[in-house]
Amino acid sequence: ISSLPPSFPTDQEADLCHISAGDAAEDKHVIQTTHTQTYAGSTPSVFLQKQDVDPVSSTYFDQRVPVPEDGAETGISLRKLWAFTGPGFLMSIAYLDPGNIESDLQSGAKAGFKLLWVLLAATVIGLLLQRLAARLGVVTGMHLAEVCNRQYRTVPRIILWLMVELAIIGSDMQEVIGCAIAFNLLSSGRWIPPWGGVLITIIDTFVFLFLDKYGLRKLEAFFGLLITIMAITFGYEYVVVSPDQGQLLMGMFVPSCQGCGPVQLSQAVGIVGAVIMPHNIYLHSALVKSREVDRTNRKEVKEANKYFFIESTIALFVSFLINVFVVAVFAEGFYKRTNVEVYNVCNQSGSPHSHLFPLDNETLEVDIYKGGVVLGCFFGPAALYIWAVGILAAGQSSTMTGTYSGQFVMEGFLNLRWSRFSRVVLTRSIAITPTLLVAVFQDVQHLTGMNDFLNVLQSMQLPFALIPILTFTSLPSLMNEFANGLVFKIGGSLVVLTVCAINMYFVVTYVMVLNSVWFYVLAAFLSIAYLTFVGYLVWLCLIALGVSCLDPTSRRGNDTTILIEQQPEFDS
Repeated sequence: ISSLPPSFPTDQEADLCHISAGDAAEDKHVIQTTHTQTYAGSTPSVFLQKQDVDPVSSTYFDQRVPVPEDGAETGISLRKLWAFTGPGFLMSIAYLDPGNIESDLQSGAKAGFKLLWVLLAATVIGLLLQRLAARLGVVTGMHLAEVCNRQYRTVPRIILWLMVELAIIGSDMQEVIGCAIAFNLLSSGRWIPPWGGVLITIIDTFVFLFLDKYGLRKLEAFFGLLITIMAITFGYEYVVVSPDQGQLLMGMFVPSCQGCGPVQLSQAVGIVGAVIMPHNIYLHSALVKSREVDRTNRKEVKEANKYFFIESTIALFVSFLINVFVVAVFAEGFYKRTNVEVYNVCNQSGSPHSHLFPLDNETLEVDIYKGGVVLGCFFGPAALYIWAVGILAAGQSSTMTGTYSGQFVMEGFLNLRWSRFSRVVLTRSIAITPTLLVAVFQDVQHLTGMNDFLNVLQSMQLPFALIPILTFTSLPSLMNEFANGLVFKIGGSLVVLTVCAINMYFVVTYVMVLNSVWFYVLAAFLSIAYLTFVGYLVWLCLIALGVSCLDPTSRRGNDTTILIEQQPEFDS
């Protein structure tokens, strides 16, 4: 593991450090926002300070949003809240991607309103994890990938980068699939085939990603517009279906699932896996750097933490409502319906998609493609097209934020100095190529069927975001007075442990269904390597949480901490 920001200089060394910093300032570019000074005290000796990391140019930060001065010492300033509004809503888009929408509609169709409380709990847990990500970015001036670059040794850092890239690719594939399906539904399956939808998504994503050249606030406003479109379209479906409000409230606030079986249990696990996404932790820690915050000023840092948390709470509340709309629509309209019922209704309505539903009495199974079809059969063509517009907004917005995640992660872990266009081409190509191949050689059913595998892939990568964020936000030498306290260390550890255990159950359940001996053998070997690396990260996390007996060098007579010149923030 490599470095942490330096310890605060002792009185005897303060003058020397001041002189060194002054000399360095003559040769290095001075930026407005700098790291907060750290407390005196040693870093655990497994964490060392890397000195050869230079600032990298980063997308999204060609400008910073100024925070207005406000004389109010207490309460909430709406002017300041508005200045900090933006990163949380971009982050919340990951809670509204096509994978989440599919999880929502399957939850409603399989369990009715009974799992709404799981969705609520997962959103609250997600908010707490996003709080850690935002605090890391605000306090240190570095996002999580940059911190990992300075903390971990080369081999673990490369492995961690590859795991996070896998998660981003999986998420990006889901989002591109969502866009392709939306285009296919809007064209009634005749004009735009799935592969055509993938190509359109490639082109328009390149166009939209350069909107930040016209101003950061305009880019954030565009994302706000897409969220508004989702709220209106899925809200329209909610009003048309008119779900039972009493059942909805009971399912949301009474944590029970009467009459549930393995199908509902797997769906509950899938909700948690869909809501809490690994790349979103990296994304949010980077987005908060877009505001002008003097990190040498304790008051400004504390204030930024407060407003970012408020904004994240509002953003995730909006995303939660949109998810509830989708769950409620399918819970009210399609819970316990059979395939033959849906076939008959679609046949009577003249829908060209009635062949999607076999003539049997099995319970209806839906995805984002079939979901639009059954809405059209039961509530008219307008419901189908409005659903498709909502899916398109979800896919397009999450595709763009996923691309930003990929760029932040690649820049942070590898310290790349590529042009914006080169980075976008690489990150888009990695994610879109496998999706395009599937879209060309398979039909839309195979395309949407990839979502289960992609959810499993992302579930496996979750520890590689949650463990590092808990590790680094618990280190006083990195976070100063803003490091996690005892309650949050224990609570955060339990949350991370619970979420990872739930997702591992989801992975094991998926693997068991495959029913292949050779696949079991391969999975066993991969599991050993996977658990070994996760164990390594957990060991370092426990040391950061204060379990010093696990530090093999802590029993040495002398401390190995070295005072090192403070490093500048990664500039934009």
